[in-house]
Amino acid sequence: MGTDLATSELRLYGDLAVLAGEAHVTTPVGEPRPVKDLIESVGVPHPEVALILVDGHPVGFDHLVVGGERVAVYPPFHGIELAGIPTVLPEPVAPRFVLDVHLGTLARRLRLLGVDCWYRTDTDDAELARVAVDEDRILLTRDRQLLMRRTITHGYCPRSSDPDTQALEVVERYRLGDRLAPFTRCVNCNAELARVPKAEVLEELPPATREAFDDFARCTGCGQVYWPGSHLDAVNGFLERVAALTSRPIARTASGDPGADRGGLR
Repeated sequence: MGTDLATSELRLYGDLAVLAGEAHVTTPVGEPRPVKDLIESVGVPHPEVALILVDGHPVGFDHLVVGGERVAVYPPFHGIELAGIPTVLPEPVAPRFVLDVHLGTLARRLRLLGVDCWYRTDTDDAELARVAVDEDRILLTRDRQLLMRRTITHGYCPRSSDPDTQALEVVERYRLGDRLAPFTRCVNCNAELARVPKAEVLEELPPATREAFDDFARCTGCGQVYWPGSHLDAVNGFLERVAALTSRPIARTASGDPGADRGGLR
């Protein structure tokens, strides 16, 4: 008769329990293996983890578990000093992002807030991982297998399927409140916007727009012209949610406050 496999007890804190589906998990160990593999076996990608305690002692991802351990796994902390406690957090990078092909609407929402987002509809996992590593970008994806690639050090799996809520998650997770600059970046190509005189774009405007608006900006990348559109109330509603989350007003900028492009924000 075979013997039962050794197991370890995992306790997942914060919203890591959402990824695992429960806060307490009993996990088979089998052969001794790195605690990173044990954690990822329950659906928690390593970039989501800040601190690992095995039987009360902080360890790194390569620490071997053999069975019988109690493993506590914590997400990143905000406002809590961990001086002197070894964590598995990588060196911080600037809050610039790369998003997978399924998060196009989230990319537009973040760009609307002025956040630098690399996004393509014709990319694959290998290129996303390469961009994340080569450009020191934070990978945003709901594909947890992609986040589990060993080369990925900074990444986040949005918990919600709603793009507005996803954007709020990212703003909160990376404390972007002081960095937001709405209406300064093209939602289509990610380049910065520059304010332009009305006369310079007059021939490109529909007749009704020529009469109704005076403030315009042009994308420095693709050349798209922006102006405050009819859906601006909906955009402002989203910005109000961001302002409430960050406890600070979301200021308009010198770009001309171009809240919409010809095709609207989708």
